Amino acid sequence: MIDQNIIVMCFLVCLAVVFNFSLHRIEEGHVGVYFRGGALLPQVSSPGFHMMIPLLTTFRAVQVTLQTDEVKNVPCGTSGGVMIYFDRIEVVNILNANSVYNMVRNYTADYDRSLIFNKVHHELNQFCSVHTLHEVYIDLFDQIDENLKTALQRDLNEMAPGLSILAVRVTKPKIPETIRKNYELMEAEKTKLLISTQHQKVVEKDAETDRKKAIIEAEKEAQVAKIQYNQKIMEKESLQRMAAIEDEMHLAREKSRSDADYYQMARQAEANKLLLSKEYLELEKYKSLSQNAKVYYGQDIPKMFSLGGCSNDANLGSSINRVTSEKDENYNE
Repeated sequence: MIDQNIIVMCFLVCLAVVFNFSLHRIEEGHVGVYFRGGALLPQVSSPGFHMMIPLLTTFRAVQVTLQTDEVKNVPCGTSGGVMIYFDRIEVVNILNANSVYNMVRNYTADYDRSLIFNKVHHELNQFCSVHTLHEVYIDLFDQIDENLKTALQRDLNEMAPGLSILAVRVTKPKIPETIRKNYELMEAEKTKLLISTQHQKVVEKDAETDRKKAIIEAEKEAQVAKIQYNQKIMEKESLQRMAAIEDEMHLAREKSRSDADYYQMARQAEANKLLLSKEYLELEKYKSLSQNAKVYYGQDIPKMFSLGGCSNDANLGSSINRVTSEKDENYNE
């Protein structure tokens, strides 16, 4: 009875051990590939729990999500013979789950060792060998990331479709201490030169600003002077036009007055002409005779008439001449 219990216990222990070795788990973001006797099996398992034949079958979990491979301490010799070291190079890549079987079959489960790590060493040495230290360390350093990414992806498209390089980050390489100090001094001098250049630009900008301000002020003063000049010209022209209008008004008044006087004298002359008619002169003659007639009494009446006649004729002529002179004076006025 005791032997039977021991056999059962041993069977259960063996069953537990077999179950423990046959049950395995695949994490999310990974797929499982299986090897039996060193040969890759065609099935690929998804995340979760799975069973396999213990001792005969082994598995490897292959990541199919975004992963970053770090390549450290990569030596690189420049065209000038200087040996430099890239401390860390990060390669961000992703493997398509449908390409896992072919990838493992062609490059094993450690495919990134041959396709990424070794390729990074090769491409960096190719790049450094055709460039000087100054180009690698200063001038072309910003292009190393993109050039390395392009070179890796170009080879992967031919050798391992399904593996994609998303980004490459390269740290500053380590260079000999003496050269590094020279570069630090050079950068310090460049910084001083940059500060001096920027200060010169600031001074030039300030001078340009002052010049523009002066130009603006001068233009403003010129415009104000022009406006004032035009205003004075307009005032003078207004005064000139007003004076011309006043002169025209005065001339018109004088002309009207002269025309009125001329018209009055012309009418007076016409009236005088009509007034000094033959009949009027006869009338004036008799009026004058009647005023100057004298009567004498005595024995010399005939003589008196004779003398009186001569005197009357003389008085009448004098009266006529006086009236004619007065009319001429009135006409002239």
